[in-house]
Amino acid sequence: MSLSQFANPWWLLFLLVVAALVIAYLWVQRQRHKHTLRFTNFALLEKVAPSRPGRWRHIPALLLVMSLVFFTVALAGPTDDKRVPRNRATVILVIDVSLSMQAKDVDPNRLAAAQDAAKSFAEGLTPGINLGLVAFAGTASVLVSPTTNRDATKAAIDNLQLSERTATGEAIFTSLQSIDTLSAVLGGGEDVPPARIVLLSDGKQTVPEYPDDPRGGFTAARQAADKGVPISTISFGTRNGYVVIEGQRIGVPVDDPSLREIAELSGGSFFTASSLEELRAVYDTLEEQIGFETIRGDASRPWIVLGVLFATAGLALGLVFRQRVP
Repeated sequence: MSLSQFANPWWLLFLLVVAALVIAYLWVQRQRHKHTLRFTNFALLEKVAPSRPGRWRHIPALLLVMSLVFFTVALAGPTDDKRVPRNRATVILVIDVSLSMQAKDVDPNRLAAAQDAAKSFAEGLTPGINLGLVAFAGTASVLVSPTTNRDATKAAIDNLQLSERTATGEAIFTSLQSIDTLSAVLGGGEDVPPARIVLLSDGKQTVPEYPDDPRGGFTAARQAADKGVPISTISFGTRNGYVVIEGQRIGVPVDDPSLREIAELSGGSFFTASSLEELRAVYDTLEEQIGFETIRGDASRPWIVLGVLFATAGLALGLVFRQRVP
């Protein structure tokens, strides 16, 4: 433990006082030993001097010294990393509802599995976090503005409807606007609550044609990075997925490269999932990352407890061995 891990490290200087007390105690014991040796009539000494418990008599003093050490460390204010739930944060859950999500390479199909896992994610997320829901296909819509009401989010997830095309960039831009709206309502300023976008998709962007277009996914990811909003992307499905539209079989493989690029450009994380179980595992990981934060907190309680225990034991043994406090 370094000095930077103490709130008031100057209290550690009191250890010098403790060390001085130890030296004084040893000096007193040595002086007593010298005075005893001067009493040359050992036969008479054994009759008049009370019996001593030998070296055990030093244990009470040792325990009291240790208690002073523990109390000194406690006064110095030791700190430690602690994981605490986030109470002020915004998460936008973005779900792809393009026609490719009806592919059955994931049982029972991609959309149904995504709905199941998304509801579990909403239930498990820290209660104090504002959760919003955005669905996108050819356009993007805010189905639920960021709120702590999980029932509204789960109901909206159950009512997701498929549509044509995939506008990933629009989904990100819409999510950022929803985050900005909430920040304005909360007052904005320098203490803006942290935010993150969790985007689940299975296919390649089709609107606009290129992700670097002004409304494309890569452009939106760069804007998210500028705003300090990381995007966690989930590529959901397999490379063998397909859908049947008007009797024609159309392959809809997942597009890992573009979703990975969106995550990297925004400073977020990229995940893959090819089954409901894997998707749930991804959401569980995100719950841990998003729902909790690590802060430096007070860690003096264990030192205080040790100080009290050692002091109590020292006083008790002092009365047992010497019928007085050492």
